[in-house]
Amino acid sequence: MEVEATEVDELRQRKKTTIDEKENETALKEKPKNNKKLAKSSKCGALQKFVEVFVGCMAAVLSGMIYAIYLSSYHERKFWFSSRRDLEREITFQGEGAVYYSFYKDMLRAPSFERGVFELAYNNRTVPLKTINAVQQMTLYPELIASALYQMSGSQGVVDPVYFYIGILFGLQGIYVSALFVTSWIMSRSWLAGMLTVGWFIINRTDTTRMEHSIPLRENWALPYFACQVAALTGYLKNNINFSVERLCYLLMSASTYTFIMMWEYSHYLLFIQALTLNLLDGFSLIQKEKVHEINKMYVFAVFLGYLLQFENTDLLTSPLLSLVVGSMAAKSLQITVKKGTFREKVMKVMYFYLAVTLAVSLHFLIRTVVPHKENHQLLKFLEVKFGLNMTKNFTVNWLLCQGSFQPASQDYILRLTQSSLLPFYVLVLIVCVLSISQCALRKFSGVPVSTNLKLADGRIGERPEVIYHVVQTLLLGSLAMHFEGMKYLWTPYVCMFAAFGVCSAEVWTTVFNWIRLKAVHPVLLALILSTAVPLVIGFSLWREFIPRIVDELSEMDEHYDSDTVELMNWIKDQAPLSAVFAASPQLMGAIKLCTGWMVTSLPVYNDEDLLQRNENIYQIYSMRSAEDIYKILTSYKASYVIVEDSICNDMVGMKGCRVKDLLDIANDHMVNYDGDFYASSKYGRFCHEIKLNYSPYVNYFTKMFWNRSYFVYKINTLISFQF
Repeated sequence: MEVEATEVDELRQRKKTTIDEKENETALKEKPKNNKKLAKSSKCGALQKFVEVFVGCMAAVLSGMIYAIYLSSYHERKFWFSSRRDLEREITFQGEGAVYYSFYKDMLRAPSFERGVFELAYNNRTVPLKTINAVQQMTLYPELIASALYQMSGSQGVVDPVYFYIGILFGLQGIYVSALFVTSWIMSRSWLAGMLTVGWFIINRTDTTRMEHSIPLRENWALPYFACQVAALTGYLKNNINFSVERLCYLLMSASTYTFIMMWEYSHYLLFIQALTLNLLDGFSLIQKEKVHEINKMYVFAVFLGYLLQFENTDLLTSPLLSLVVGSMAAKSLQITVKKGTFREKVMKVMYFYLAVTLAVSLHFLIRTVVPHKENHQLLKFLEVKFGLNMTKNFTVNWLLCQGSFQPASQDYILRLTQSSLLPFYVLVLIVCVLSISQCALRKFSGVPVSTNLKLADGRIGERPEVIYHVVQTLLLGSLAMHFEGMKYLWTPYVCMFAAFGVCSAEVWTTVFNWIRLKAVHPVLLALILSTAVPLVIGFSLWREFIPRIVDELSEMDEHYDSDTVELMNWIKDQAPLSAVFAASPQLMGAIKLCTGWMVTSLPVYNDEDLLQRNENIYQIYSMRSAEDIYKILTSYKASYVIVEDSICNDMVGMKGCRVKDLLDIANDHMVNYDGDFYASSKYGRFCHEIKLNYSPYVNYFTKMFWNRSYFVYKINTLISFQF
């Protein structure tokens, strides 16, 4: 019986082997066919993806070009730029923008590039009794690059220097828009989001950029690079991306971060907000720790390289950005690995976050103690007064508080965003993302593993690290924009990108449908339909309402021509001696420096305490002080001429209490409170009024040389002859 059983088992084994061999032969025969099908489908998928990427890139580039052409046309129509003489063109650069462009002209006049850089680094021909490193103090690297490109490209005699300069800036603004396009495209996986971003950006132009106010501003040079950095960072933070794509994003992010630091003296503050966002999310394990560590190393490298190439700029070493990043990296090196999902791990996360913050704060104070730096006391006083921690009569602090950029967000600003439909969609998308992120955080806290390979049907938009980063970043920037309206130029472009991403993202729609448990229609199918239909409807409505307005702006624009300022600049160039030094308001002194090249007593620069003090002292010509006091102030700065501006002296339009003469009266204790009303009271009349009457003692110190409707120029007498 045992022998028979053994034979039966052998027969069964032989039959099984024979069947397996036949199946293997069949599989081998069918395998080439399956491989061909897979190869064909993969080729089709790769081709489809290539076409999609190609179309998106072309749309991004085209959008940037259209926006650059639009800005150029708007600028031409606003100032009739091509039909003006050089002097009339230069007058359009106002305030600090005029100073930046004047140094660009100085670079072009220099016998060599090296000599031009040396003269700017040791500049003593702009402000008397002061040698300034203009390259470092005024961040003139854009002008150095523009002048070098102008000379290297052989554009002399072919392209006017002013057109070359503003052409670079218009091109950068095109790159800015293209970067926003790419960011929203990466997040939503739809190039329709990029188109909608650009549309909202242009429609809300007055709140997205300050190109209309002054073209050469540092932020106009710098923010396009920051937008490129954000686009690269968005791609870098994504889960499950190709290694080569990840490295490319990291390289682009590093290059744009360093360039951003070199272009704007306040760039490290914005990067601090970004680093704070990333390290905060790292503390809650909402994004990959390894990537945050790599980004922190990139920050350190960019800051130290900027420090070395900005003439050892100590502001970068004492910046909160460096302290935060180094503190976080030090805390990470001390972090202990524990088992995931345990109570001990949660406690260690809190301890790690506390340690990182403590190290960052301690390191910041240590660096500021060891590294010599110029403390900006005016900025600290400004922040104290702004947030109600102190009160002051200081003219500079109160003048800054009265500037529109430092006021809370106005109702008009909120209304404009609402009328363009931008703010309502932004709020809706933000609510959906915040709720989804909250669900993700609760899952993590409960120990539920979070998937890194999400599908569209999952509908969990809050688990994508790039979305989490942008939500927190836009909330931080938005809170700052509500307190300081000048921050809207950072926040509004973000709002355009984020709202467009949410409207065009099928994942956002699927997330909402999963919440409401939609069963009548397949959620994914409906999400795909709505993510295409809704942006098309929005785009059509925006086109119908706002395109006619934009066309009207370009076709029926009034001519801007400041004949009084042109007349003043011509008089200075024709009548004033080359050794003359002019005293006026900071904005006018910037124009004088650009249009004539004559020396001025100060500049419209607000990151230097000595120049701020000079500006306050020169503004005393609009106060209620004696002629002798004003004469002593002006001669202490070697001034030869003083210019009284009628718009400041007789200002009746500005808000009472924020006019220059009101702020001077408060600082000089000439403001009297009588039954709740404030009056200016002094034994001297207001200097700018009294000097026009031409009586003693004013005629003893000053001699009228030129006047028109806006300006009165007085020569400061070197020999005083008293007339009674």
